[in-house]
Amino acid sequence: MPARRRVPETCGIRPGTATISLNYERSPRPPGGVSKLIRMQQRPLGRIGRDVSVIGLGTWQLGADWGTVSEDEALRILAASVEAGVTLFDTADVYGDGRSESLIGRFLAGNPGHGVTVATKMGRRLAQEPSNYTPENFRAWTDRSRRNLGVDTLDLVQLHCPPSAVIDADATYDALDALVAEGAIAAYGVSVETCAQALAAIARPNVTNVQIILNPFRLKPLDEVLPAAMDAGVSIFARVPLASGLLSGKYSAATTFAADDHRTYNRHGEAFDRGETFSGVDFDLGLQAVAELSAALPEGIALPEAALAWAAGRAGVTSVIPGARSVAQARANAAAARTLETADLSGFEAAVVDTYGRLLRPGIHPHW
Repeated sequence: MPARRRVPETCGIRPGTATISLNYERSPRPPGGVSKLIRMQQRPLGRIGRDVSVIGLGTWQLGADWGTVSEDEALRILAASVEAGVTLFDTADVYGDGRSESLIGRFLAGNPGHGVTVATKMGRRLAQEPSNYTPENFRAWTDRSRRNLGVDTLDLVQLHCPPSAVIDADATYDALDALVAEGAIAAYGVSVETCAQALAAIARPNVTNVQIILNPFRLKPLDEVLPAAMDAGVSIFARVPLASGLLSGKYSAATTFAADDHRTYNRHGEAFDRGETFSGVDFDLGLQAVAELSAALPEGIALPEAALAWAAGRAGVTSVIPGARSVAQARANAAAARTLETADLSGFEAAVVDTYGRLLRPGIHPHW
């Protein structure tokens, strides 16, 4: 990880500590930012007795695979998210080989009483073979994440899109239960690629949450996964909610991405599951779908705002976890919580169902 630098005094961060005001009183207005913390709707997180914000923050982009985000900017993004009411950070031990976790740990250490739940993930530090998912490796991975985050007990650890055989194995959950008993982790869940994997995880009695791709380009989880999760009391984190930025509405056929951005090198699954990049949707077809959805937006509502509010409004979803590469994006993402409560999205919701059925369902529904 690059050497740590002092943080300039912007966005309410004190130099070197990334400290923000964590009360609801008026605080010095940071340049271009909010003047006080904003309250956001909170929802129960599975079985662990705490609530998390309906819009969280995914932090893959603070580690790697989205181009470079500086440490200073990463800390500002975390601060801006908390100021906007976010109380859930989602990360993983492989995001920048621990960079994302370490930056979160640095931020939280400077903000006692932050109220943030950190959900990390493990399992992709070795080849994706069931034989690597052993109690010894689970312990080593969680110990490393505890060090990165600077905590004795991890709030929530999710298996990071493991092979189906791992999700199906009794030994997997025995090992996770042992980590809970030891106090290394408070709870566990599973991040999945497919609906079949999600249903298998939901059926396990001590699984707290399932993280699955859910957005206007990925409707299959609505069929069975969300109803099953509600019946079982399992939380759902909707990941990749903007389809790797395609649902930002800012891209065109001429848009290019950096060489180290997965939207360049993984469009066809060259590095990992292709469903992780643009939700598996062909880029040009996705642009056509974006145009149709944009035409159905309520006045004054931007496409990403509507897409996040749409995902957060699905029955059974606990939190939506978009990423952000800038303070402006973090604030805009968090604003979707207000849109969910105040905007009439019925026309947009109808357009999502229609567009998915005509353009996307044949290429998406059978695969994930």
